[in-house]
Amino acid sequence: MKTLLIAEDEPVLRMLIMDTLEDEGYALEEAVDGEEALQKIVDTNFDLIILDYMMPKMTGIEVIEKTRLLEDRKHSCILMLSAKSQQSEQEKVLLAGADGFMSKPFSPLELIDKVEEMLRG
Repeated sequence: MKTLLIAEDEPVLRMLIMDTLEDEGYALEEAVDGEEALQKIVDTNFDLIILDYMMPKMTGIEVIEKTRLLEDRKHSCILMLSAKSQQSEQEKVLLAGADGFMSKPFSPLELIDKVEEMLRG
């Protein structure tokens, strides 16, 4: 079973993401801010990390940058979710080390497709 971390500070969106992916059979952990996300990344080797761009305590970009500095986590698969959908923001996210990007809002089916695509490599 694949284990995913969902780091999203908006409770309703976090619940939607969790419910959607739980129905697909993934084991899930959640984080409500960037600091908690980074601590969970340090403690657990996730198959996929899904990060919100704008979170309290530490942005998704900061979490990516710190994750890429961790020797045993630097190759972790990371998907960034953001309402900032301009091309320049997407490039910034990918340059920081994310493996994928999804603009908010998105449908549950889009999320499932993206997660499956990223887990296949």
